[in-house]
Amino acid sequence: QVQLAESGGGSVQAGGSLRLACAASGNPWSYPPYYMAWFRQVAGKEREGVAAIQMDGTLRYADSVRGRFIISQDQNTVYLQMNSLQPEETATYYCAADLRGRSAAVGWRHGMDYWGKGVLVSVSS
Repeated sequence: QVQLAESGGGSVQAGGSLRLACAASGNPWSYPPYYMAWFRQVAGKEREGVAAIQMDGTLRYADSVRGRFIISQDQNTVYLQMNSLQPEETATYYCAADLRGRSAAVGWRHGMDYWGKGVLVSVSS
């Protein structure tokens, strides 16, 4: 069973930076995941896809974070470098993985089949 564990959350002032990490375990992955991605959810709102990295290295970003956030991967760990954070980006951030290739049919925002428990990011003004 694949397990995804996020770390690196915390509190930061507006304009600051944080780096999230997602460590994958429980499956050595004989093949790389089709997608690894970061999502975020504000209480009472729908979960939002933030950034994703495809198996071939293609990067995907939400328009709201493009140019400020950077997703990267090192073996079984996926990172999200978040710069110029704003208070409205206070949310729980989740790591996710697509191991079955569903993203090819439904898009990366709807194709994830493994999720971490989330980590809180709080941005104060």
